[in-house]
Amino acid sequence: MRQLAGFFLLLCPLSMTAQTVTNDSTQTIDEVVVKGFRIPGNVLASTPIQTLSHTDMERLGIHDMGDALKRFAGVQVKDYGGIGGMKTVNIRGLGAGHTGITYDGVQVGDCQSGQVDLSRFTLDNVSLVSLQIGQEDNIYQSAKAYTSAGLINISTLQGVSDRKPHLTTTLRTGSYGLFSPSLLYHQQFSRLGIGAYTSYERADGVYWFTLKNGIKTIHERRNNSDIQTWRGELNMNYQLTDKQTLQWKAYGFTSNRGLPGAVIYDNTYSAERLKDKNVFTQMLYENRFSNHIKMKAAAKWNYAWSRYSDIPASGYKEDTYRQNETYLTATLWTNPLQGLNLSFAQDYAHNHLSMTLPKAANPTRNSLWTALAANYQIGSFSVNASLLATNIYERVKQGNASNGFHRLSPAFSMQWRCLQDFRLRFGYKDIFRTPTLNELYYTGIGNRHLNPEKSRMWNLGTTYSHTFNHTLQLSLTADGYFGNVTDKIIAVPKMFYWQMMNAGKVRQLGLDVSANIEKRWGNDWTVSATGSYSLMKATDISDPTAVYYRNQIAYTPRHSGSASVLLHTPWLDFSYNALVMGERYTLSYNIPDNRMKPFADHSITLSREFNINKQQLRVQFDVRNLGNKNYEVVRFYPMPGTNWRLSVSWIL
Repeated sequence: MRQLAGFFLLLCPLSMTAQTVTNDSTQTIDEVVVKGFRIPGNVLASTPIQTLSHTDMERLGIHDMGDALKRFAGVQVKDYGGIGGMKTVNIRGLGAGHTGITYDGVQVGDCQSGQVDLSRFTLDNVSLVSLQIGQEDNIYQSAKAYTSAGLINISTLQGVSDRKPHLTTTLRTGSYGLFSPSLLYHQQFSRLGIGAYTSYERADGVYWFTLKNGIKTIHERRNNSDIQTWRGELNMNYQLTDKQTLQWKAYGFTSNRGLPGAVIYDNTYSAERLKDKNVFTQMLYENRFSNHIKMKAAAKWNYAWSRYSDIPASGYKEDTYRQNETYLTATLWTNPLQGLNLSFAQDYAHNHLSMTLPKAANPTRNSLWTALAANYQIGSFSVNASLLATNIYERVKQGNASNGFHRLSPAFSMQWRCLQDFRLRFGYKDIFRTPTLNELYYTGIGNRHLNPEKSRMWNLGTTYSHTFNHTLQLSLTADGYFGNVTDKIIAVPKMFYWQMMNAGKVRQLGLDVSANIEKRWGNDWTVSATGSYSLMKATDISDPTAVYYRNQIAYTPRHSGSASVLLHTPWLDFSYNALVMGERYTLSYNIPDNRMKPFADHSITLSREFNINKQQLRVQFDVRNLGNKNYEVVRFYPMPGTNWRLSVSWIL
């Protein structure tokens, strides 16, 4: 019994009731609750993986996907300010187009711009957010999952353990006219689990800011930053047999928002508006034939509509874009020998983009991805390898189509547990980014002869995790990396216009460090501290004769990091969070006129849970940007000063 208790102590919290049996009597021992630490996944992985759970995000006062990802090492989130400002993710200076996103195991894409706006996702129904850089250990995945240098995985809250209905209602209010109710429902029947989620959000987004523009200091109100958004999801999970499952999801999203413009000199006016609609449905089937063979397949249909409007000096302007996507994927996994796993994945996507621009090409893209992957583990050593074949074909309604794109992309990673608590890891990935349909066909600036952006990344790291006296756990990771991006797609001025060209080369050299320490006293007292730091030198090596040769690329800080401290007590949870970003430059020409000041954002969160008649009431209060600084993540887009948010959740 002691060996069994020790085993579970290392893995997870356990609640058990034990009985001692003798020849003539049975003695019942009172329930014993054994608490232990779970070894973080980023310590066990052969490539850098960082995660945040639903509980983590609640206690840290994280409200949106951008806030969550800012806490990961090696990540830069472009935030255009305000409530309705767009948010995109750049990993290790590669650009947002090299970042892939999956939502419950199926890829989310945007063939038009190649960038997914993270502001469209809410965290109310998200159970886990993870970021994986390089070649992942899990080879039981789609072929398209291998196509990105980094992959953000979003998993939503799905099933419940009992058959009672579970209902969570949340109401949020706060600064800038925020009003946001949401409803989350789950219930498990015999073999069928169903879930539903809906939320509404509105805010006027008006806030005062102070910004220095040149020699002039501006004190104005931010305008055109309002937003009104609806989201909804339906989920079903059906257990066909003991070995077969079927999952179905339907998702709807609509938003109407102002795009807060750049504050140039003393001009704060902006009339840009963006309306978005997105609907998709996906179905995932899995069959676990045996312990040695399993297969999964998924199908997805996605429709996205957006209308951009503005009132420039030349008069009212309006452009409408429609995207249709059909996506199919299937993966076969097998374990033919002890320690050896193999997988084969085949994906297909059909994308069509229509635009109201003059002489629009209205392109159609057909993509095939084929991936072979292997994982082998022997003793304390493991290795992963994959080979991805990409074949893309295109046609257009007007003009000439590109010649398509065809390429093989290898990757591998390995890990060695050299000591009890130390692990070494090493990885390489050769990948490319296909030019977006905008870069190829946008009227006036598109270039049908573009080559893909090619990225080659090397990673060498070490991890450490140890538990002291069953009450204190320390985890550390450090990863150094080196990479090159060639044929980088940038806008280059031609005689009287700009055009997209393969004119860029970038070299990356950096270090990502993360640390976590947690101390527990009994069952109700916990204090934990988490920190991350990134040192990144991403330089432009496109032209040795240029004045910006070997200068840091635009919007990429040399130093950045985050830190948080969380105190959990029987009465109250308290957290303090800090985000720090070093100086950046708006262009690759690193001169004082292009320099952006470093900044730090401090916030605190207080939360309390009340048990009332077997139900829960959770109250949370957040205060952000305690320093009341209108810092800029993107030049001339000032962020809000000190702001607050109150959330009340009733859990039935």
